[in-house]
Amino acid sequence: MSLNTLTVGAAVIPTVIETCLSHYLNRKPLRQKPTAHISYHEGIALIKRFLYYASHHTVEDIQAFTSQWVPSPRWVRVDEVTIPEHNILEAAEALQQQLGHHGIDRVGGKTWWQWRRPRSVLKAEWIEMRGDYNERKRTGTKCTRVMLYVHGGAYFFGSVDEHRYQMQRYARKLKARVFAPRYRLAPQFPFPCGLHDCISAYMYLLTVQDPSTIILAGDSAGAGMIVSLLVTLRDQGVPAPAGAILISPWVDLTHSFPSVDSECPMDYIPTHGFLQKPSASWPPPNADDMVDMIQNAITHEAASIRRASIAGPDNQDAVQGFSVDQDPDLSRFGSDGGQAAAGTAEDSGKPGNTVPGPGHDLSIMIDGAMVHIKDQIQMYATNQLISHPLVSPILQPSLGGLPPLLILTGGGEVLRDEQIYLAHKAANPTKYPPGDAYLDLDATARETISKWKGTYVQLQVWEDCCHVTPTLSFTRPAKFMYRSAAQFGAWALARAQKTDIDIQDDGDVSVISSGSDTSLSADSAGAKPTVQPSGTAATAQVGRAGDPLPPFRNHMIRERVDRNGNIYALEPASSLPALQVPAAEIGVIKPGPVGRWMKAKQEWDTKFARQKRSVQQARAKEMEAGYQSFGNDEVPPPSALAGRRGKEVAEEAKKGRSWGMSLWSVWGSKHDEKTIAREEKADRDPATEKTTTTVKANGENGTLAHSSDPKSKHDTTSRSRSRRRVVSDAGQTSAADTNGIDSRLDDKSKSTLQDNHDSSATETSTEVAARSKSPTSSKAPTIGGSTEKSASGRPYHDGIAYPFKLARPAGPETNPSTITLTSTAGAVTPLGVTDADRKEGNAADAATKKVAVEQGELVEASRPEPTRFVTAGEGL
Repeated sequence: MSLNTLTVGAAVIPTVIETCLSHYLNRKPLRQKPTAHISYHEGIALIKRFLYYASHHTVEDIQAFTSQWVPSPRWVRVDEVTIPEHNILEAAEALQQQLGHHGIDRVGGKTWWQWRRPRSVLKAEWIEMRGDYNERKRTGTKCTRVMLYVHGGAYFFGSVDEHRYQMQRYARKLKARVFAPRYRLAPQFPFPCGLHDCISAYMYLLTVQDPSTIILAGDSAGAGMIVSLLVTLRDQGVPAPAGAILISPWVDLTHSFPSVDSECPMDYIPTHGFLQKPSASWPPPNADDMVDMIQNAITHEAASIRRASIAGPDNQDAVQGFSVDQDPDLSRFGSDGGQAAAGTAEDSGKPGNTVPGPGHDLSIMIDGAMVHIKDQIQMYATNQLISHPLVSPILQPSLGGLPPLLILTGGGEVLRDEQIYLAHKAANPTKYPPGDAYLDLDATARETISKWKGTYVQLQVWEDCCHVTPTLSFTRPAKFMYRSAAQFGAWALARAQKTDIDIQDDGDVSVISSGSDTSLSADSAGAKPTVQPSGTAATAQVGRAGDPLPPFRNHMIRERVDRNGNIYALEPASSLPALQVPAAEIGVIKPGPVGRWMKAKQEWDTKFARQKRSVQQARAKEMEAGYQSFGNDEVPPPSALAGRRGKEVAEEAKKGRSWGMSLWSVWGSKHDEKTIAREEKADRDPATEKTTTTVKANGENGTLAHSSDPKSKHDTTSRSRSRRRVVSDAGQTSAADTNGIDSRLDDKSKSTLQDNHDSSATETSTEVAARSKSPTSSKAPTIGGSTEKSASGRPYHDGIAYPFKLARPAGPETNPSTITLTSTAGAVTPLGVTDADRKEGNAADAATKKVAVEQGELVEASRPEPTRFVTAGEGL
């Protein structure tokens, strides 16, 4: 049965009905989970059922279904472009340099992966809001915000069309243009084909954009390729983008972390991996199959395969793709049962070849039996290549020296541990190096570990959320994730461009708690606030684009977020299972995941044994007819279409149209459509309520002051399309090296600030952000003199740069009006003066008792007696 809208609909409708009934009949267990909302519950059940149903079809079927043409909404502008050939060649050269001679040998050459189908070119889509496009054309300005987005899909399915409903929201939130390449998919185009296309897309962007205007983003497999892309740019000296947003990145194809071996009922990713009905593309013939087919092709006895499939003694192994030795000879693995993996210098310490590498098949002891894995496990790369650092970036010697990263992780997903490890490895490269088995493969690996400083990383672990939650864009957790991505993206762009950028403030018209998301709103309203196991209640909320980030501590912002966008401090590293895995165990296959794969594969191979034999027979006939060769000792992987080209190669099939994919896209776009409609309505209403948004110093958000008077002189912004929020880099990264203390201060100043930091050590950066965002906070901020005359001219205090510049340089003669902010009452509060001091009339005395940091020196906070002044208040 083919894979189309009707068959998929028939397969998932029973699941939709069952989920709806169980949701309302068993509501209590769901109360504190993302599935508390019917939209999320239905969405995750639907995707899980679709993946199971699709696994009973071929790779070609699911690729065709997910790449069908999907119409874009009227308010989205889509332009398709072709990547020029010179950018593709430039990317190929950079990738060859990154692979090196040894890497080129491992992938099978440097030519085959540049091959494409006849008359096939690399295309990409520009996606942006039509209103933003019209505004740019009207003003004649160039877009300074571009997001290169690489879609996911386990490297073998998915498309730009399928993901466009997600990309258009990033474009709306950031007021940006999204650039999405249509990269080649495995298994027909395995590693490094997809990575080559992504590098080509970035090389093209550099010809039309400044790198400071580019931010990278991707989900799942796409996010994994983004990490490999960033490492390649770093090592090859190519200008880096402003930052990157990684959504549930898949960075360990060896499945060596604990969460992969655990039950994850809140996720839709199958724990046994992806299995498909046999076809010409998948699975490729294993080593035993290749030997038999080559022999038969040489002797022109293709019919013997049919006889061997019936009477051959190894028929069962050939069908199931692995063999099981119940009585293995462990003496061949060394005295302790361990065997050094081929190509490595370190004994794995376990029976079998558990470290993927060149020159050997994988084998592992499971329940006292030695399992020899013959079939390829991952579609993106052969079993020998799944540990390559460009395939599994978690095995890179260092992830330091990259632009700032935002990593969004689902707390309930199968791949969460490798994502948490990725964040900490990037922020602290020397603490999380690969094991010796991988370091010994590269003579320069150990030098690379200490070569790069830590990367600035914001890690958000979203409680109980699934893999790539933004896929369920119509749900509450997804909407908060889009907000978080926009907030980080705006900050990263402002930081890279060293200027202020404006972001549209849609906070009042983009209502998160709307529609079906409020199915349990009554329950949620009556429920107790969510608290961490430590008993700490959250007070911070995920910010919008334009809200300042909290400062980085040791190169990290570590946060745990619940389904309602409440932020807590992430548990310490010592209590996270992902960070307890020894370096020598990372990149080593484990019995649990292998056992799950074997069990599922036995079921699939038994069910589709006849189809697999038929595919092998057809492959043997192709080999007998002969394949085109690339020469120069090029050896493409068995699944690569480039390696099995006959005299005629079929062109890429034309895309069909899918009502099912279109309906999913419409469902996913509903929130954006409603938000745009609210904005248009607000634009037409002259009496629209106006909003004043103030951004206080040290990254604090002021309260939102509402006024119903459209003529109020104190309203600086209105709820219209012309309203903007200015985004600046508030110096969040200046605190990264010294626990939040500016590394530019002298030792004396650092000591004083360190004492202040130690006295409040229990207050985490998340709690600081929570306190600063609290709408009940009324304490007016005060500003000390600049710790250093920075290039930006911004004053600093406690290592944080304020988001404004002084009109004159700070110094002992500076007028107090330039180094203080007005309080909410309209009067100036000198440095170190509390509200109580001011009320008691002791402001002058209190000021003389405080110290501040100016020009890197500790000085008294007292000032020459100036003429006291007040700012214009409403009563004046």
